[in-house]
Amino acid sequence: QVQLVESGGGLVQAGGSLRLSCAASGYTDSFGCMVWFRQVPGKDREGVARIFRTSTLYGDSVKGRFTISQDNAKNTWYLQMNALKPEDTATYYCATRRSIYESCSLSTANSYYWGQGTQVTVSS
Repeated sequence: QVQLVESGGGLVQAGGSLRLSCAASGYTDSFGCMVWFRQVPGKDREGVARIFRTSTLYGDSVKGRFTISQDNAKNTWYLQMNALKPEDTATYYCATRRSIYESCSLSTANSYYWGQGTQVTVSS
């Protein structure tokens, strides 16, 4: 029974920073795969960042600006977002794969447990 709860979204000005949190419970895959996705209305969900133990991977649009990290003791994952742009406006979701037999990637084709999402709005 996996539950993921995102928080930390809000309204910020372009160039500002925001940190999203994902609190996990029932997460048995310690040091496993956690992925941040985002989605805007009318567009497909896209992978933003993923962490597999100490290995991180970022989408091209956020590389150099976003950082994914984790606090294993608290079962909490973070997405630090800097130099935010209006095009970063989206609903952000954290997710973890349902099967360890799937690769840990930014692909939406995998099967995931999903959080409820948190809204990020970047004004110009």
